[in-house]
Amino acid sequence: MKRRYIQDENGDFVEVAKDKKGQWHYVMPDIQPYKSMIDGRMITSRSEHRAHLKAHGCIEVGNENPLKHAPKPVEQKSQRVDVLRHQLASMTHKDANRLLSRLRDEIRFTHDPHRR
Repeated sequence: MKRRYIQDENGDFVEVAKDKKGQWHYVMPDIQPYKSMIDGRMITSRSEHRAHLKAHGCIEVGNENPLKHAPKPVEQKSQRVDVLRHQLASMTHKDANRLLSRLRDEIRFTHDPHRR
């Protein structure tokens, strides 16, 4: 296994220790200052960058949480069901029996194996 060394402030080389999982530590450098395209002010740190994006309702492409920002499906109640319920509620027994008889005849006619 390779050993890694860094140079300290005295110019001496010191071995870099691994953490418990066997991986090296990495310190991410700060970002370079940039001018915001939203309001034109200078952003000089990562924390300022995150706060600026959050304040303006923006997200970084590639770093967004797809579940958090995905549009929520809108549940639309079917009007057809309400119309059918209303029609059935206002139907008399005689009308309902006539409708059921007609539907039975249609099913027999279309699903009769001898008629094909």
